[in-house]
Amino acid sequence: MKMEWSPQEDGLREILTLLKESQSPDTATQRAVQQKLEELNKFPDFNNYLMFVLTKLTSEDEPTRSLSGLILKNNVKTHYSNSMPNVTNFIKSECLQAVGDPSPLIRATVGILITTIACKGDLSSWPELLPSLCSMLDSQDYNVCEGAFGALQKICEDSAEALDADTVNRPLDILIPKFLQFFNHSSSKIRTYAIGCVNQFIGQRSQTLMYHIDPFLTNLFHVAADEEPEVRKNVCRALVMLLEVRMDRLLPQIENIIEYMLVRTQDSNEGVALEACEFWLSLAEQPICRNVLTNHLSRLIPILVRGMKYSDIDIILLKGDVEEDDNVPDKEEDIRPRFHKSKNHTYKMGSQVENNDDDDDDDFDDGDDDGVLSDWNLRKCSAAALDVLANVFRDDLLPILIPILKETLFHQEWQIKESGILALGAIAEGCMTGMVGLLPELIPYLINCLNDKKALVRAITCWTLSRYSHWVVSQPHDAYLKPLMTELLKRILDSNKRVQEAACSAFATLEEEACTELVPYLGYILETLVFAFNKYQHKNLLILYDAIGTLADSVGHHLNKPDYINLLMPPLIHKWNVLKDEDKDLFPLLECLSSVATALQSGFLPYCEPVYCRCVSLVHHTLCLHMANLQNPEEYEAPDKDFMIVALDLLSGLAEGLNGHIERLVENSNIMDLLHLCMQDPMPEVRQSSFALLGDLTKACFQHVRPRIPDFLPILGQNLNPEYISVCNNATWAIGEISIKLGADTRPYIPMVLNQLIDIINKPNTPKTLLENTAITIGRLGYVCPHDVAPMLQQFVRQWCTSLRNIKDNEEKDSAFRGMCQMIQVNPAGVVQQFIFFCDAVASWITPKDDLKEVFIRILHSFKTQVGEENWKRFSDQFPPALTERLTTLYGV
Repeated sequence: MKMEWSPQEDGLREILTLLKESQSPDTATQRAVQQKLEELNKFPDFNNYLMFVLTKLTSEDEPTRSLSGLILKNNVKTHYSNSMPNVTNFIKSECLQAVGDPSPLIRATVGILITTIACKGDLSSWPELLPSLCSMLDSQDYNVCEGAFGALQKICEDSAEALDADTVNRPLDILIPKFLQFFNHSSSKIRTYAIGCVNQFIGQRSQTLMYHIDPFLTNLFHVAADEEPEVRKNVCRALVMLLEVRMDRLLPQIENIIEYMLVRTQDSNEGVALEACEFWLSLAEQPICRNVLTNHLSRLIPILVRGMKYSDIDIILLKGDVEEDDNVPDKEEDIRPRFHKSKNHTYKMGSQVENNDDDDDDDFDDGDDDGVLSDWNLRKCSAAALDVLANVFRDDLLPILIPILKETLFHQEWQIKESGILALGAIAEGCMTGMVGLLPELIPYLINCLNDKKALVRAITCWTLSRYSHWVVSQPHDAYLKPLMTELLKRILDSNKRVQEAACSAFATLEEEACTELVPYLGYILETLVFAFNKYQHKNLLILYDAIGTLADSVGHHLNKPDYINLLMPPLIHKWNVLKDEDKDLFPLLECLSSVATALQSGFLPYCEPVYCRCVSLVHHTLCLHMANLQNPEEYEAPDKDFMIVALDLLSGLAEGLNGHIERLVENSNIMDLLHLCMQDPMPEVRQSSFALLGDLTKACFQHVRPRIPDFLPILGQNLNPEYISVCNNATWAIGEISIKLGADTRPYIPMVLNQLIDIINKPNTPKTLLENTAITIGRLGYVCPHDVAPMLQQFVRQWCTSLRNIKDNEEKDSAFRGMCQMIQVNPAGVVQQFIFFCDAVASWITPKDDLKEVFIRILHSFKTQVGEENWKRFSDQFPPALTERLTTLYGV
């Protein structure tokens, strides 16, 4: 049916004026336009006017008409549910009529509008949409067919799941066979759309698509060599996705597909080459990779290395010819947003302390992140593919790679030399054992390349050397570590910003590998890092904070020397003073200070008061904004809680580093009230950091925590939910720390936490750190209240013993085992069934304290006496020889 509606002349004129004004660069004008648009939204037929301008007002220029459609799209997004049915119906019918508009821009705008309505109102409320678009595909008018396909592709992209899940109307039974017919259409744009539409359903493993998989593959192979790059790109994308979901269907053709992808990875169109290169990344994750790829490696590896070379356009975009730019201020939009990783508290397990930084995903950010190229490109994809293939084929790659490396690494042309250095870095992890023999020659060569005249060569060399830092640190220092460190520190002060960034990141990796091996060189390292403070522009400053924080984590208390503190603290505190409370640069600075405070311990005392007060005020301020937003969301935006999380983590660092010295600061602040609120925050990361701080304050100044225990412990009990691993982990740890301080007074709280802890320790697939934390906390509860925990012994003793046998001797392990021994003395029957696990756990101690050793001996001997000599022999015959030997030597059983 045709909707009867026509605009008023003056209304139309007003809207056209607005549309013209909204294209003005002046922000004040734009703000006025925004306000006016909001007011006009109160008139029911405002959207009709917008629709009219988009589809009927051909006297206007296309950008203005398109803008009208985009404003309408935003209105649909925000106010769809409140629209009058007659308005919605008018818009829907006009959309369907305008799908084939002669202008490509208007067709695309109408397509976006259709998808938005379909998404907001869900497809079922517009039943005629799909049949109408489907029948338009057969139109003789090219514009109508193309416009309908454009709309369908957007719908398939946005609503793939809904389409696949609709088992009543089963739209895909009609759509997929229909799309397949268009793979051979004479227009390349239509062919691209058709494959693009079907591709949306591969990742879904759509049943209908799987039913049509044979004709789909046949048609794909038919257009595999299409002259249109977009078509080839979609073919490659389809094969990559099919590899992940329907490997079995590709297997019969895998040889041909590999051949095809080898050609496409060298496609003259970089977009096609990139899609094809993804194939090798996906194939490397398939178990059949070795079998099907071995014979093709000698062709594939050279192609990948060639793909790693900077193209001419890359070099222009990267300003690769600009050598000195360290005086050029950074553009704000080039600085990536930083995300803070919340503190994860574990008992200090020696080497077992878990590090939750999954930094591997930056491995191929080889310094190309100039906005334009920070996107995934052929160079990064080729390097990542070489990396994963090196992990599959290991040293078998080297016979093919070493000749290529010899040729590229020493090439006259710098772009080729640079790609060779990148390739050498890419294989570092997978081919390490085979490379070891070559490193004594290669590492000095690379250290020498740090002085190359080309900045891009210096930058990639930093990255590649960082990938071999593990080996460098394991060799005599004079041979490699010293020269590497000397040259890297020079590069940190390079006159090129990209080199500074690469050197800073590489140095941070070296710090993590070398740890306290760096102590002899600390003065020299700090002088360089502090000098960089005055030299660096905005973006690299943020990376410099990282390098300083990592240094503090790596050398710990060795940093606590007056000379080092006087070098390091003034520039950090200066930055701290000039940054405003709402500046996101506070994140990396607070993270850095947190590491420094933990390392300096009492050395941080002169600086702690202003830092402490500011952290408390950041938490307070964020909580106020959060409350304001809850009470009045129209007026107050939700705050960025990262400020609060980072501040809580720095307070944790202060409590851990300063220990009892923090007591006076806590006493004079309202941190306990703030902490109570943070512990109940809806955001898991806030709770995670607040539980870490609670545990640290418990250790540092329990007198201030104690009065609040009745408020705090029930909240900790409610957060023992392993769905949020890190929250649960920190809550568990805090309960353990509190119980040790509270002693027998923990008793009333045991029912709030014990059952959940027992559930967690018995849950399959619980991460190792959480298991160890849980076991220690259960042990500590048993230590302070043995009579309350021991009756449950049988429910957790086996898991408890297996969780704690692998951790090093330390205070936490000591208190946990004392608790276990007390529980066994209260309820010996609870351990009988699992006694072999207890023996094994006891044997994991290297040097227990004398009084604890006495308790072990008492328990083992009394068990042996109880069961009698013969039963004991039968029992101990099951022990592995190593266990028997340890128990005999240490405990004489």
